[in-house]
Order: sequence, then structure tokens, then C-alpha cells
Amino acid sequence: MTDDVAYVLPRHPAEVDRLDVQHYALREALGTNHLASVEGPALILDVGSGTGQWAYDLCAEFPKAVVIGLDLEPSKPGAPASYRSVRANLLNGLPFVDGGIDYVHQRFMFAAVPVRSWPGVVADLVRVARPGGWVELTEGATELVPAGPATERLTEMLRRLSRTRGLDSTAMVFGSLDNYLRRAGATEVTRRTVALPLGDWGGRVGSLMACDFRALFTRLSPAFMSAFGVPEAECWVLVRSALEECDQQQSTYSVAVAYGRRPHAVA
Repeated sequence: MTDDVAYVLPRHPAEVDRLDVQHYALREALGTNHLASVEGPALILDVGSGTGQWAYDLCAEFPKAVVIGLDLEPSKPGAPASYRSVRANLLNGLPFVDGGIDYVHQRFMFAAVPVRSWPGVVADLVRVARPGGWVELTEGATELVPAGPATERLTEMLRRLSRTRGLDSTAMVFGSLDNYLRRAGATEVTRRTVALPLGDWGGRVGSLMACDFRALFTRLSPAFMSAFGVPEAECWVLVRSALEECDQQQSTYSVAVAYGRRPHAVA
């Protein structure tokens, strides 16, 4: 498998801005960068680090820690001194020894990791965590609720595109995060689901999510044209209509956070 076979989201220079907006929306909604009770970590790993912004925030929160961001693409400029970037494909296995990382984090990888690979990927995340260390996963659903006709058409095209690449199109990953951790041997597993508002009706979080939605589906329009013959101009009209629907119907997008600990070895 090549590094970009499965990834379904747009590769665009401005994706840095969209991914950061997504990060700020989730941080605002949760009121924190993480839900796991991480205390005094020396080494943190962010898998699928994207722009690096979450990891940069963790550098500020834990100034004594080294924070590693692993991704296929380089992080954005301005990394803190305690940040380290590793270019790698997690589908080929994490390039770290067993049991060495205090806190392992992975977010929004359902658009990159095939459904069949999830159990093995989560097992690898648990493998590199130290005994007693935390592993935290955050993934999103594959629909908005309620969804008007324009919203449903856009999200269904994205689901169809995902299916062609073996990616989640039925919210299986979203629904299975805590079970993936348990099957990988994690203990103290906890799951929290948050419904993020989409549209100005939802205040700052809703406005940020609307920006994320607009940028995502506008940049997906060439892929929809190629795969389904839908003209880009028609996609842009659908995006405008969908945003109006979401505001009028007070639509939400659900995100699940699941976290647990690698068990201590039994003597």
C-alpha cells in the first residue's frame, strides 16, 4: 500500500487552516486538549499529527515533556523546542519500542485508516504505551443529524468515496473506539460522546464547525466530479444550501473520545 492510497480528504495547501479550525472547535467543546488524566508525562506521541497544533498545545501544557508528532506530512512551521517530527505511515507499524511512551494520542484518522486495519492499529498504539500509560482516541461519525437534502447528498457522496477506499462509511469506527481499546488489552476504558453544533446557532463552536464543513466539501468537489460526475459549481451550491439547512435545523456532528491505560505487567 502506498502512503496515500486510502486517505480520502483533500490534499490542499489551505488544509492547514481547516485542520487547525477543527482542532480549536473540539478543544472549545471539550474544554481541554485531552480527557485522559495525564500527569507529568516525559514522552507524548501524537499519531496522525496533521498540522501539529494539538502537539504544540501539549508542549505548552507539559513543558518538561518531549512531544512527538507522527504523520506522512511535515508539521507546520513554528514548532516548540520540545517537539519532534517523525515522518512515517502508521499502517506499516509504529517505529517505536514497546512500552516507552507515557501518553499516546490519535485523532480523526477514520478518513485514513481502512476499517479492517483498526484493531491492529489500536493494538500498536497500546503496545508503545508504557505500563500504566494512557492511550486516547478521538473519531467522528459519518453523518450530521438532522440532515436536510443538500447535507445528506454531500455526506452520502463522501461515504461512497470512503467505501471505495475501504474507509469507514457506516460510523463503525466511531461506535467501536472503546471496544478497540478493550480488545487491545487496555484497562480503565472510558468513552465520551459530544455533539458539536454546526452553524452560527451553535455559538463559537458552531461557527468553527461551519468553517470546517465549508472548506472540506468545497475542496472535495473535484473528487466528487471525478468519481460521480457532479460539476464543481453544483457542489458549491450544495455546500451553501447545506450550511443554511444546518443552521435552520440546528444540526450536530458527533465525536467520540475513548481512552484507557496499558495494564501493568503481572508479576
